[in-house]
Amino acid sequence: MFLKNSIPMQIRMQLQARRLQLIFLIICLCSFFINARPFLIVISQDDLKDAASPDDSSDSANYESAEWDEFGEPESQNAAQELDPGTWRPIFEPDSPASDPDAPEDLYYTALGKMMTAVSSGDLRLMEDAVGDIDQVAVESGDPHAQSVLGLLYGMGIMKETNKAKAFMYHYFAAEGNKQSKMALAYSYFRQEMYEKAVKLYAELAEVAINSLLVSKDSPVIEPVRIHNGAEENKQALRKSRGEEDEDFQILEYQAQKGNAGAMYRIGLFYYFGLRGLRRDHAKALIWFAKAVDKGEPKSMELLGEIYARGAGVERDYTKALQWLTRASKHPSFSAYNGIGYLYVKGYGVEKNFTKAKEYFEKAANNDESGGHYNLGVMYLKGIGVKRDVKKACTHFIVAANAGQPKAFYQLAKMFHTGVGLKRNIPMASALYKLVAERGPWSSLSRWALESYLKSDIGKAFFLYARMAELGYEVAQSNAAWILDKYGEQSMCLGESGFCTDAELHQRAHSLWWQASEQGNEHAALLIGDAYYYGRGTDVDYDRAAEAYMHAKSQLNAQAMFNLGYMHEHGLGLPFDLHLAKRYYDQALELDPAARLPVKLALASLWLRKNHADSFLVHVIDSLPEVYPKIDVWVEDVLLEEGNATILTLFACLLTVLYLRERQRRHAVVRAAAAAAAAAEAVPLHPNDHVAAQN
Repeated sequence: MFLKNSIPMQIRMQLQARRLQLIFLIICLCSFFINARPFLIVISQDDLKDAASPDDSSDSANYESAEWDEFGEPESQNAAQELDPGTWRPIFEPDSPASDPDAPEDLYYTALGKMMTAVSSGDLRLMEDAVGDIDQVAVESGDPHAQSVLGLLYGMGIMKETNKAKAFMYHYFAAEGNKQSKMALAYSYFRQEMYEKAVKLYAELAEVAINSLLVSKDSPVIEPVRIHNGAEENKQALRKSRGEEDEDFQILEYQAQKGNAGAMYRIGLFYYFGLRGLRRDHAKALIWFAKAVDKGEPKSMELLGEIYARGAGVERDYTKALQWLTRASKHPSFSAYNGIGYLYVKGYGVEKNFTKAKEYFEKAANNDESGGHYNLGVMYLKGIGVKRDVKKACTHFIVAANAGQPKAFYQLAKMFHTGVGLKRNIPMASALYKLVAERGPWSSLSRWALESYLKSDIGKAFFLYARMAELGYEVAQSNAAWILDKYGEQSMCLGESGFCTDAELHQRAHSLWWQASEQGNEHAALLIGDAYYYGRGTDVDYDRAAEAYMHAKSQLNAQAMFNLGYMHEHGLGLPFDLHLAKRYYDQALELDPAARLPVKLALASLWLRKNHADSFLVHVIDSLPEVYPKIDVWVEDVLLEEGNATILTLFACLLTVLYLRERQRRHAVVRAAAAAAAAAEAVPLHPNDHVAAQN
């Protein structure tokens, strides 16, 4: 089978509801995963509420409060500990201000620390002790964080029998006090299409996730890094995640030290948000922003305004925040307009003034700033300083969401959830809430997993990705499965009573790939199809293989189409249909020009099968799948045996040398004969020869 591998955003606000109903809006929301499929939302007139008046008074009960929004104040220093109780941060960042100083003395954290050491070193006895301590804490005190860990152990079959029912039970009881268990529970409902239950949990988690976003502009999306690109390690993405050890970062730091204001700003940005593999360090960020401001760099002025508004590393000071944002807006920095508007609407450092707030939000929105559209949407949604107009609010949220604004995702999800402005659509609401919820403080697991992987601590990386996998992160599911396939025993995969057997390892990888494929990972779907087709880690099942390939084909994957063509050609898991087979082969070639050779060979086989069904060549082609494994075994057992391989290599080299020398000798003889013939023609004939010739 084929081997794998000008009009900016000036959308005019329509005053009439009927005008909006005629617009067919397609929003391509930027994915939160590197190299993953885009998230596509289609909002048509059927999604819009036909009978609603512009003020949607019938739905006002869902938005009774005239408060600015339902989110809390800008984040405090210990936000992660407050928003993610039981966080694993004290294990990985013990010096972080967000870590509980008493955590190391806690038996739960002591057991968790033992567990991390055990998965790094492969110490089974230490792992048994850690699991025993977790059991003790969970049973004796009913600790929700220990129960959450037990949910992971039973779900993955780590030093416990694999028992999905027990895993669900522990997460269910832990969910009230542990947000990670709530994520696992929501994902479990989501997979089973129990959307009414999933949407409730995801709505709560999404609100937590955005509760500490910035004032004027949001943090860049910090995606979990996909450590592979299919069959190979994703070296480029990994290189960019090495933090201060990255050569590009060192060059940038050198430029900043030499006085380059842009480089100073970028380094400050990396430290402030924790980008490119760096740990968040607000103190370092403040130093670099201050240096950049001295050089007149305007974007650093805006970030200083953010820092003072949030109290990130400094004492919160809204007056200074307004000063810096105002200076930044004069350069201009359009997102700074949004920040100033926010201060006016909340009355921070200034007298509350909705009219001025609206003016600043409009300035930001008119200059393609998504935060301005989001804030205008909130004003129209709640009737703050303007007449309430849910249709206008919906339009602003759509524009903001199209630019990747996470709060806009949340508001659209809520509109689908409650039926305000949009027809109630619980599956869509669940999917949007899930996207937002995955940005919560528990997403730090991804950074710690990546750091472990870069340090070649494969066991710890796998364990952390496995934790994220049960929370529903597709990238983590893919990464964990790839680690199992790539590293095998080195992954420190732990089974029910020790290291994973081959069967347990294959089954665990299969389960993770399957979950990733359900969420649109086409490579995962292909691997699942191959597993069922060839019987890798499972029984041969052509029907399920075809189902997996169809799933990958829906992602416009050329290899999946080739595979489906092959199965139609041979009647394996799909009806025998040469016309459909040809169609799939042609589509594979259209999608991927690199498939030209295998497609041409397949089409030739198809022609033979159609025109000479019982010929000798068709029988030879049909026998290849049976012959190939035998050849493969012979190559592995005979040719690749170390001594035989050496002898055969030397013999092949000798034959090659002899062949080339013989070829060279023959060419020399031919050239000599040609030269002699040419010389003979060049010598003039003797006069007597002419006479003789005439006679």
